[in-house]
Amino acid sequence: MGNRELSDRYVNPYTDFGFKKLFGTEMNKELLISFINSLLAPEDRIVSLSYLNTEHLGNGEADRRAVFDVYCENERGEKILVEMQRGEQQYFKDRSIYYATFPIREQGQKGEWDYRLKAVYVIGILNFTFDGKGDDYYHHEVQLMDKRTHEVFYDKLTFIYLEMPKFNKSEDELDGMFEKWLFVLRNLSRLLDRPKALQEKIFTKLFETAEIAKFTKKEYAAYEDSLKAYRDWTNTIKTAEKKAREIGFEEGLEKGLAEERLKNARGMKAAGIPSEVIAQITDLELKDIESL
Repeated sequence: MGNRELSDRYVNPYTDFGFKKLFGTEMNKELLISFINSLLAPEDRIVSLSYLNTEHLGNGEADRRAVFDVYCENERGEKILVEMQRGEQQYFKDRSIYYATFPIREQGQKGEWDYRLKAVYVIGILNFTFDGKGDDYYHHEVQLMDKRTHEVFYDKLTFIYLEMPKFNKSEDELDGMFEKWLFVLRNLSRLLDRPKALQEKIFTKLFETAEIAKFTKKEYAAYEDSLKAYRDWTNTIKTAEKKAREIGFEEGLEKGLAEERLKNARGMKAAGIPSEVIAQITDLELKDIESL
């Protein structure tokens, strides 16, 4: 397999390669089903799913393209979009709503149609906190609600957000599959061995899939590139935050992010990373990346 410099035993799920390896391939579909079911109420749990095209275009030429991390459909025809958000974005909630419009609009039918829709789930695994609060509330489930009655107005559009930095339970504190999955996502790349608390069969599959030593040469090279991109993105955020503290938070954060995104995009482009992947990581427009 050649000389390998990575010291981690298991893949980092926050990288594009790692996330797709675990949840975005047909052979590992059962991992995705188990993870999704750990988030849903018993009556909403799924039996099977099929992967759908992750690249979507708007209806008009001016519409922006959307590239999802994982997009699938369950046996009831309901759409499930799963996104790993590696860093905070200024308009993250807007982006999330925008992404939800694609699986809604594609259900439209020509001719006579009664507008009946299948449910849509948007699941965001966040490697940051977005509410600005210091509490430990990390599991958000959002639906349209009547503000006066506090009753759900529409239950076919559900946003599930997991603020991973707030999940700090130890192995001994884990209760149920939901917390076990969050523990895996939060700690996988730091683990040296499979924790005793994760004895379910599905985690046997996960740890076998995630073991870097079992990667092919092609997979290993792709993972190295993906890991570098992830580290560049992490450095972008830290650098921007530092500059923000120096010259004023809002102005500094915006300026620092813009400068670091362009700098890292140039480096990734020089390394041969595809423009589409760079766009996902840096949130830059494709035309801006191609002009570098």
